[in-house]
Amino acid sequence: MSMMKAVVTTSDGNVALKDVPKPKLRPTEVLVKIFAAAQNPPDHFMITFGAPEGLILGRDFAGKVEAIGAEVPPGVRFVGERVAGFLNSGLNKGDSGAFAEYCVADANVLVSLPDSLTYEEAAGLGLAGFTAAQALWISQKGIPTPKAPAAAAFPILVWAGASSVGQYTIQLAKLSGLRVVTTASPKNHELLKTLGADAVFDYRDPEVVSKIRAWTDNQLAHAVDCISDATTTKQVAACMGTGGGSIALTLPEPIDAPGLHAQFDLVYTMLGKAFDHPMVGLFPMSPERYEFGKATAQLLTQLLSEGKLRPTPMKLVPNGLSDVGQWLEYMKQGKVSGEKITYRIAQESK
Repeated sequence: MSMMKAVVTTSDGNVALKDVPKPKLRPTEVLVKIFAAAQNPPDHFMITFGAPEGLILGRDFAGKVEAIGAEVPPGVRFVGERVAGFLNSGLNKGDSGAFAEYCVADANVLVSLPDSLTYEEAAGLGLAGFTAAQALWISQKGIPTPKAPAAAAFPILVWAGASSVGQYTIQLAKLSGLRVVTTASPKNHELLKTLGADAVFDYRDPEVVSKIRAWTDNQLAHAVDCISDATTTKQVAACMGTGGGSIALTLPEPIDAPGLHAQFDLVYTMLGKAFDHPMVGLFPMSPERYEFGKATAQLLTQLLSEGKLRPTPMKLVPNGLSDVGQWLEYMKQGKVSGEKITYRIAQESK
């Protein structure tokens, strides 16, 4: 049996780098040699909420296609292609995870990378980029796209713009012709302006809600809450205009406010498989979401190739996968701000 190194959950509630079987290629998937992986909040949630022993962690990856499943149509992927994507890891023993030397991934929901991007820069694209697209065009209706931008700009609020999802949402919204207002710590204001934000406010400012309402002339009808906890949902709801509107959530935090539609969606529905999420429940396979996932992969590929989409800043940590436990704790303590914890797993030979 062919083996590989991977970060797995242990019986004492921690993680360890171990030898595990290399994933088996299924007919509609590709085998990817992972060169870099990025860390996301769900990775530390798995440890915090007591994941069973033996699960491979990690959702975001960038690497090179090494083999293609027998049922992948010709021309969809090619051996040697540089790709980035995301996985629904940590649900079942034997599932692929990104904190590993190899993974298998759906052939259709992968972003093809231009040579101008390194694997490390691209590693954090998957989960955040697809979630941003979902927040704009699945969780809400009536928002234009980069392929058909708004004829007349209207405002959208991105709460927590310095988060990974926030940074991609700002860029996609701006490319769609919208006026973007966002919140962040002052140290991240200039970064978000370079990504296209028209106005940035300090989320700690006691007057932040009134300032956003003034900037939007009380006409705000669309928002994305990239935190979605009990505090931020109330703040975002208070920013909305007098005519009501819609709010995309990244966690299932209820909003009870007249005239507002708040929707939480899970990005993993784009991967074309049914799954049972430990926090939310059973999600059946959705052909419509799978098609949206494929279309989003094509859109992100195009925007990257045209130089219109900028990856989030990264914090490339030393020692590769050996120190994942330490950096999961770093994230759990809330120390990550405006950057993506990224691991180099392999070095590409020239």
